[in-house]
Amino acid sequence: MSQPLSNLQARDLDAVLHPYAPLHKLREIGPTIMASGKGVFIYDTQGNEYIEGMAGLWCTGLGFGNEEMIEAANEQMRSLPYYHQFAGRGTEPAIELAEKLKEIAPNGMSKVFYTSSGSEANDTQVKLAWYYNNALGRPKKKKIISRIKAYHGVTLMAASLTGLPNNHIDFDLPFDGVLHTDCPHHYRYGEEGESEGEFTARLATSLEALIEREGGDTIAAMIAEPVMGAGGVIVPPQGYFEAIQPILKAHDILLIDDEVINGFGRTGEWFGATSHGMVPDTISVAKQMTSAYAPLGAVMVPDFMMDALEQQSAKIGVFGHGYTYGGHPLGCALGVKAIEIYQRMDICSKVRAITPLFEARLERLADHPLVGEVRNSGLMAGVELVADKASKRSFNAKQGVGNQCTVFCQNHGAILRAIGDTIALCPPMIISADELNALFDRLELALDETESWVNKENLRTA
Repeated sequence: MSQPLSNLQARDLDAVLHPYAPLHKLREIGPTIMASGKGVFIYDTQGNEYIEGMAGLWCTGLGFGNEEMIEAANEQMRSLPYYHQFAGRGTEPAIELAEKLKEIAPNGMSKVFYTSSGSEANDTQVKLAWYYNNALGRPKKKKIISRIKAYHGVTLMAASLTGLPNNHIDFDLPFDGVLHTDCPHHYRYGEEGESEGEFTARLATSLEALIEREGGDTIAAMIAEPVMGAGGVIVPPQGYFEAIQPILKAHDILLIDDEVINGFGRTGEWFGATSHGMVPDTISVAKQMTSAYAPLGAVMVPDFMMDALEQQSAKIGVFGHGYTYGGHPLGCALGVKAIEIYQRMDICSKVRAITPLFEARLERLADHPLVGEVRNSGLMAGVELVADKASKRSFNAKQGVGNQCTVFCQNHGAILRAIGDTIALCPPMIISADELNALFDRLELALDETESWVNKENLRTA
């Protein structure tokens, strides 16, 4: 750091273990301590203003300081600050939110099970798939298919489903019984001269071969994000889900839709599944469900699964799964209010209306010497940085080019996230055209600064 640590920064370093951070470098670079936020802007304790270009962690769809959300939280805290869902107890906010989720969910869901996070939701998905197959007398049908570069969370099973090496290395993961099939990223994994349609067909054939090798009678489910978020904002080729779903259906393999990042308008539809031709059996949600004003996740299940769960509960005597904070009345009240605001704003239409500007600014970036590919679905995007545009050659991961670009972004007043050498954008869905242009202006300055740094350090040939 060029400046000495503030008192708050020093206290942070002495007391807090930061997730997804270079722990060995934090004392050198110093943490950024955030103090307040309003709309799409966030302010640190030094008085610096930033456009929050990642909606926090893909989650503050309504931005910061929404007075309706704050008032809904206050009202709920005054009336009932906490209760649980165990033993058939419930609260009105939990009921109302479940009704709203069923109203907007694709493919007709029957019941909503509450968790505290997306990771817990995806862990629950695996447990429900296992419980369901035991109820049907299929004790061997337990394996779960995920994909390379998928992100499904960091709890033990969710991290196993995740297809990113840093989530596995030295955590002794993934667990046995988790299978990873191909990543549907044509730019990075398409073969020479292979069209997107041919690429999709090859991935479908590869999935079918995996199922045949393992035995369809041993595989319970496949989990997939419509758009892969923390793996690099990877948008599947058109027709991808239409190609793989019949294969899963033929082997009676459930399709779990992880909407934790995609859901609640982000892709221009209520759910990413609708945007990308996916017909899910079950759905995981979190993040924008409450605009992150309180932690909450949920799993939605269909009638056929609910019938089996009830039968198994009758056999055992209880459905032995749940979380202390699942269905927390504060989170549920905020979920109800967030969806009410989204509906009143017609958030899907708002996202679709601003997407052409978003895409136009992305296309401008595509010509930059550092940029290999830009990709988006609605108001989420990835800008992939490469050492050589013609060959698509990546930088050495240890050079940290993407991370350095986000440092330059922050210096110019924009918070973005590096996923390897892909710069992710996911601004609050309330962002205006002027604010969106300002975000891209700052990113362009950071890309130019990154290009100068790359040239100075001779990183293309290092």
